[in-house]
Amino acid sequence: MQLERFNYDNKIVRDFGIATIVWGIIGMTVGVLIASQLFFPALNFATPYTTFGRIRPLHTNAVIFAFVGNAIFMGIYYSLQRLLKARMFSDALSYIHFWGWQLIIVSAVITLPLGLSTTHEYAELEWPIDIAITIIWVVFGVNMFGTIFKRRERHMYVAIWFYIATFVTVAVLHIVNSFEIPVTAFKSFYLYSGVQDALVQWWYGHNAVAFILTTPYLGLMYYYLPKMANRPVYSYKLSILHFWTLIFIYIWAGPHHLLYSSLPDWAQSVGTVFSIMLIAPSWGGMINGLLTLRGAWDKVREDPLLKFMVVGLTAYGMATFEGPMLSLKQINGIAHFTDWIVAHVHVGALGWNGFLSFAILYWIIPRIYRTTLYSKKAASFHFWIGTLGILFYAIPMYWAGFTQGLMWKQFTEEGLLKYPNFLETTLSILPMHALRAIGGLLYLTGAIVMGWNLYKTMKQGQLQANEPAEAMPLSPDYTPGKQERGFHRWLERKPIQFLVASLIAILIGGMVEMMPTFLISSNVPTIASVKPYTPLEMEGRDLYMREGCVNCHTQMVRPFRSETERYGEYSKAGEFVYDHPFLWGSKRTGPDLHRVGGKYSNAWHYNHMYDPTTMSPGSIMPPYPWLIESKLDTTDTRKKISALRKVGVPYEEDYEELAIRDLDRQAKKIADNLAKDNIKVQSDREIIALIAYLQRLGTDIRATNKTEK
Repeated sequence: MQLERFNYDNKIVRDFGIATIVWGIIGMTVGVLIASQLFFPALNFATPYTTFGRIRPLHTNAVIFAFVGNAIFMGIYYSLQRLLKARMFSDALSYIHFWGWQLIIVSAVITLPLGLSTTHEYAELEWPIDIAITIIWVVFGVNMFGTIFKRRERHMYVAIWFYIATFVTVAVLHIVNSFEIPVTAFKSFYLYSGVQDALVQWWYGHNAVAFILTTPYLGLMYYYLPKMANRPVYSYKLSILHFWTLIFIYIWAGPHHLLYSSLPDWAQSVGTVFSIMLIAPSWGGMINGLLTLRGAWDKVREDPLLKFMVVGLTAYGMATFEGPMLSLKQINGIAHFTDWIVAHVHVGALGWNGFLSFAILYWIIPRIYRTTLYSKKAASFHFWIGTLGILFYAIPMYWAGFTQGLMWKQFTEEGLLKYPNFLETTLSILPMHALRAIGGLLYLTGAIVMGWNLYKTMKQGQLQANEPAEAMPLSPDYTPGKQERGFHRWLERKPIQFLVASLIAILIGGMVEMMPTFLISSNVPTIASVKPYTPLEMEGRDLYMREGCVNCHTQMVRPFRSETERYGEYSKAGEFVYDHPFLWGSKRTGPDLHRVGGKYSNAWHYNHMYDPTTMSPGSIMPPYPWLIESKLDTTDTRKKISALRKVGVPYEEDYEELAIRDLDRQAKKIADNLAKDNIKVQSDREIIALIAYLQRLGTDIRATNKTEK
């Protein structure tokens, strides 16, 4: 049988690599900006498009889907061709994938600062963009599986297992989490509400971390680390155990993001149990990676690429130990909603995803340009300043998290809250936020140095767009030998069966957790006094979402004395049955708002939105003068009422025709009330709708405080 000659496509690898560098620097720059806004509010620039609430999701989307996403595709397109000894299935699909993905990122850059957001964490993009993501993901899958089918290497190496699991799981997560009823081209309501929406979102959110930020990077680690170290993977058997236990267990752990919330206790407990179990497979992957370097530690001391890999694996081990620990209720009760979580997330993001991406870029670019790295010293500088940046970022945020968690819970000897004013806690941690911004700036500096270093590397070499290769064709009458017998060895040669097995492994946990909550009505008890939002309150809620208030304020009072003393009655599942989407939040930069209704006057809210420091001296919240100046757009109010009825909100039939009348009446009452405090504002301004929404929050159960049925 003669060798077959073919070419690897390096141009698509180069394109994804350049995109990784560009979007990484952009995303990190936005990250430094929003970190600085939290101690220097003037950097919000007093415009609607640059406030923390609007650009915080821009930062997360840029670093997760633009920087990390492009790095994943770069690493997969390079390694997949060489592992399978085949060019990518279709050059056309490769470039549709590349340009489609970049257009999706650009659409996020445009829509998120405009306030077009679903508010679902890591899934803020509206429904047309969700459809585009689905299409491009299918293009990627077809191209990947087409390449697997035409491979010249029968065995699918461990890295490919992780690529397959990533493809199928992200597809399931994205589709299930994106069930929405469109209202307009850039407005939709989620099919789910309240508790159900929260469960689906954090099933998605936690597993977006698992199957975008973890499994593909483990696949990349299994390919690139042995290449860099010139060592075989430590244990094949450990890689099998690591893979299957990881993808099976990870999918169950989402509810640990909702401990002490209104989610049913059984679901919280299941999430906790599987989160603790997750330590074993996570550390299995870390150990397999680090032990691959046995006998190569002298090389690690000299090679900055291996240093990036070692610190990245260590950060992965730290983050995957801390995650299960944070799922313990005793720890979660202190840490949740604090900056502790910010530190935890960024140890993984900066150390694991960032450092592995940098190492892979440094390894790939010189090879496809047939040259050597321009400056090894600059790469070493990047490693050390990046490591210093992580320390300056994470340590102050851990300190801030401990400070917040303890101050929020502290009582005096008389049994009163020691720090009843939430702002006291905020002001006490401003120095830590400043240090965090310095850490982010150091990390960004390293990325910029890398960009310069790789640019100079590309300039001194020449891209080998089509790299010649040759391999024996795959024999169609192949019969496995005795040494290759075994179910898993058979499965590694069957891509469709492997895909189906992976799908079954990840579906079990999701179905067990979600089906009871969706099918058993008693799991989400209703409350008779809870009514749908009025049209004006509904429009105010949309403004709250547009301005990204959910990024700083939670709407979930947990059943702790420290919280009920500070905020009021703890939150009940039945209070959220008409919330599409839920707005429980995941971080308290400001106080919880679920019981804010009636706590302050309309005039207080007006002045607070116009200039927060007049009501809360020292506040780091940006002003929102445009809410007072802008007219409320009610063009789509009727469509919104109709869409909400379709997803189960019990508005009366044909209420659309009365909605504007009721909206105007309620708005006039609020404007008249403001006039009594010498605040003259037209009743058709956006501020009126936002005040209506805030004054509604948490008021439905006051008359029947604990009467659930």
